[in-house]
Amino acid sequence: MTTTSTAEPRVRAPRADTSPPRRRRMSVTARRSLTAWLFLTPTLLILIAFTVYPMVQAAYLSFTDYNLIRAAQWVGLDNYIELLSDDAFWNAFGNTVLYAAVVTPVTVVLALAFALMLNQAFVGRAFARTAIFLPFIVSLGIIAIAWAFLLDPNIGLLSHWLSLVGIVPEQGWLSDPRYAMAAVMVVGVWKNVGFYMVIYLAGLQSIPVDMYEAARLDGAGVWQRFRNVTLPLLSNQTLLVSVLALIATLQAFDQIYVMTRGGPFFRTETLVMLVYREGFQELRFGYASAISFVLVLFVFVLSMVQFGYLRRKQVTY
Repeated sequence: MTTTSTAEPRVRAPRADTSPPRRRRMSVTARRSLTAWLFLTPTLLILIAFTVYPMVQAAYLSFTDYNLIRAAQWVGLDNYIELLSDDAFWNAFGNTVLYAAVVTPVTVVLALAFALMLNQAFVGRAFARTAIFLPFIVSLGIIAIAWAFLLDPNIGLLSHWLSLVGIVPEQGWLSDPRYAMAAVMVVGVWKNVGFYMVIYLAGLQSIPVDMYEAARLDGAGVWQRFRNVTLPLLSNQTLLVSVLALIATLQAFDQIYVMTRGGPFFRTETLVMLVYREGFQELRFGYASAISFVLVLFVFVLSMVQFGYLRRKQVTY
């Protein structure tokens, strides 16, 4: 005889999960963003410390009367009002405009001309490219010193060469008010034309050869191909070169400081030179800051006008 058990089977209680919680894995996009920010952070900190903070501090100082002797005193718009009647400011402003109005177009035209010539195949092309580009990578201070020796009326090569043909300058090129500005302009053009030439060379080598062939089949000559093919298709490079050259000329300082110190008789003193003189020689940091912000505004407005004008003339292919 058998007996059947009716007892219910035992049910084990679920075991508690004692394993550590799983961490959510970052997505690929999040990891890439984090990596990018880690690399950018040092640069951003340097930018904030040496660019953003000084600009904010200068903006504040432009509304104060501040020097190294006493604390900054709030004067509101007095520094900006003083600019309107300051002959030194208007003299520097006129010199800056003159320098930019001459150096910018001359640099752009010469850079394009050199690029067109050096885009052709001939013996010594690599040497010519290097020779024209080399001044750009040399310190502007060294270049200015070299040119100052070259233009020296006593030991300079230029005066010696001119004396061989019977031309003896009455006084030094850099000490003569008639020639000093022209001398620093020549140095400004010579220093930067190689860099802009490289930009134009890159643009020329990106133009499809088929366009020149099509223009040639249509009977276009050299001038027609340059005017109707090359020049329009270099509009992007012309925009970049023109804006960069304008900004560089409006901020000219190094070669002028080394060669003339703003003289003779303030004939070569630009706005940046005036900022330096007012800030570090006269110790009028508030007034110098006001001049610098007027210069920044002037550069910004001119750059935007130039950018908008050239932008409308851009050609794409």
